[in-house]
This record gives sequence, structure tokens and C-alpha cells, in this order.
Amino acid sequence: MHYVIAGAGPAAVAAAEHLRELDGDAGVTLIGVQSQPPYSRMAIPYYLTGKVGEEGTYLRRTEDHYEKIGIDLMCGEVVSVEPGTHQVVLADGQQVSYDKLLLATGAEPIIPPVPGMDDPRVQQCWHLEDAKRIIELAKPGARAVQVGAGFIGCIILESWVLREVNLTVLEMGPRMVPRMLGDKAGSLLQSWCESKGVKVHTGVRVSAIESSEEELQVVLDNGEICPADVVIVSTGVKPRLDYLGGSGITIDQGIVIDEHMQTSVPDVYAAGDCAQGLDFSTGKTAVHAVQPTATEHGRVAAANMVGANNLPYKGSLNMNVLDTLGLITCSFGAWEGVDGGDYGELYNPENFQYINLQFKDDVLVGANSVGYHQHLGVLRGLIETRMPLGPWKDKLKDNPVLLADAYVGVNQAALQKAQ
Repeated sequence: MHYVIAGAGPAAVAAAEHLRELDGDAGVTLIGVQSQPPYSRMAIPYYLTGKVGEEGTYLRRTEDHYEKIGIDLMCGEVVSVEPGTHQVVLADGQQVSYDKLLLATGAEPIIPPVPGMDDPRVQQCWHLEDAKRIIELAKPGARAVQVGAGFIGCIILESWVLREVNLTVLEMGPRMVPRMLGDKAGSLLQSWCESKGVKVHTGVRVSAIESSEEELQVVLDNGEICPADVVIVSTGVKPRLDYLGGSGITIDQGIVIDEHMQTSVPDVYAAGDCAQGLDFSTGKTAVHAVQPTATEHGRVAAANMVGANNLPYKGSLNMNVLDTLGLITCSFGAWEGVDGGDYGELYNPENFQYINLQFKDDVLVGANSVGYHQHLGVLRGLIETRMPLGPWKDKLKDNPVLLADAYVGVNQAALQKAQ
């Protein structure tokens, strides 16, 4: 048996290692486009600030890790999949045969169709090579403009501040991280960033980036101009799917997979940021481009590739935890609420604290918080177990910070009921 994995991110590495654990005699080939060993993009901000060297971004830091456990690591870009012949084709023309294939090609940055994006002083922060160029451009005292304040943007934002640049952040949405935080939470995050010296503009769009030898000028749709020495574009990501044309694999928002992580084509599976899999909260399918989901996808896919599709996936919980300049924000599950549900809320803007719990009947289904991070595990546990809260629901509506007490209380009640 020969397993081939297209991609070399967290989903791919988790799958490769689990395949090796489950099927010790099989061949496992991991194909990554990067010249470096597989690395985590979530570690790039630490590389930018000098907290870690390049090796600190690697997913596995033991020398020759993949070779030692029998994983063949190839450098190449998969440009097509040919299910009829059970082969993938690389950019250099090489063909790699597979018995079973996992597509874990991840996501790619969205580049806005704005004039001036081709200036070399305009950078994305997606690859280690991008980070190295930014380090040269973002010297202390430089004027930096970051376009985008979504999840990834707010991760890398801290890097610019620690590099002592003069930072302006532009977000076209009505608040920072609009897909993760509600109005109150997003407003608190903005106030926090501004208190740290970051200029934040929401509800604005970039019309053009004008270049001269001396500087860049970021022109906004309201006529305002932001001068810059470097522009960082962080306007979201999309699944990498362009290589699948003619493969017959069903694509929607991402690669559509069933409960066993299999695509519409036999012997081809998908995992991670490119995969559109089951959403735990809605029962529908969605792309959850976060590392915990990618890792879980990879392990479940590997188990099904080896075990003849005998491990159904329970669905991924929409979960985001973000540290921005020391302020922890998070969202879990159906944080915007559900039809017929209700909520409990605590808002303490003076201390940059906010928590909102969303309920369906007496079950916790989602949460949004700022400044409360002691009970993130409890939040996830209550949502994923769908445990009835009983009288604890009203207590949490009155005081949402009683999460730990509620967790203990409902578990004790369940134990007593079982006895």
C-alpha cells in the first residue's frame, strides 16, 4: 500500500504520522511545496519578532524526523490529480502513483484586486520567505500599513508592534475580526490595540496603492491617504483548489468530503484548510481554516484510509482563540446565536472584559469572550458534550463567569443520575 499526501501543513503531517502508526509496512509520501521542512504558519509572527529562529517554526524539530519514522518527504507542487490512473502530477512533470491519496493542500491568501499590489514593498505574510522580506522592510520606526484585521491579521499585528514600527490597520468590516467577534467584543479589541499605539480604521476599503521611490501611499475609498514604507496585506484566505480541474472531485467552498473525510472520488480523501467537512454546531458542511481542525482532520482521514472507512467524523467545532498584544479573545460554536435561543452577557469595558454565552433550550451552543481565558477548556467541553445545564442555565445567564461551577455542577448531577 502506498499512501500519498499532497501538502505539508498540520493536517498533512498529522495524517502521515498516523498512517505510519496504523500501517507500519506501507509507503507514506508527503509532498510539500516549501523548500523548508513542514512548518506552522501560526509560528511566523514569533519568527518575525525574533522570539524563535526558523527552526522554531517547524512542526517537528527533531533532525531527520520524517526519515527516521519512514515518511518520504518530497519537495514539489501538485498541479493535477488523475484518479483514473491513481497518480498526481507535479509542476516539474514528475508523476507519483498512489493507492490512496490525501489532499491537504491548505489555503492561499486572497489578494484584493487593487492597483499597486505588485510593488515589492507590498507583502503578504504567508510563507517564511514573506517573513524574511518583511524583516528587511519593517525596521524600527518604519511606517507600516496592514490591510485586514481578521484572525490572521490580528495574529501578525503583534509582530509589527514588537518590531517598533508605526502601525496603521485598515479593516473593511464594521469591526476587527468580524467573523469571530460581535460588536462589543470587536470594539473592545480595537480600543485595546489603540491603547497600545496602533491606529485602527474600520469600515474602510483600499482603492489603490500609489508608489514613489520615497514611499507608498495607501489611498482609501473615503479619500484619506495613509503614507507607508511597507504594506502588509492580510485580507483572508481561500482553499487552494486550482489544481483539481478535470479531476471529477466535487468542489463547493472547499473540497467536499463525507463523514469519513472521503471526496466524491474513490481512494481520494481531503483534510485541513482545503476541505469542506462536517460542522459540529450546524450539522452542515463548512471550511474551518484553523490548526486544531486541520490536525483532527488529518488523523481521522488517516484512520479511514487504513481502516476501510470505519471512523465517522463527529464534526469540527468552530473555535478561535486569539492573543493580540496580550488580550485574549475567543469564539466557540454558534457564537452569534441560534433561532429560538437566548443568551447571557457580561460587559466590563473599563477592564476590557466581555463574555456572551448562547443557549438553545438549556444547552450551551456558543460563546464569545474578551479578557476571560481561564475557562476556555470548560467552554469547549460544555459545548461539545451538549450537556443539559438544567438550573445552571439561569445561573449562567445571570453571571456568565460561573462556567467552572456550572461544569462541576452538571457533571455531578449527571453522575448522581447514573447511579
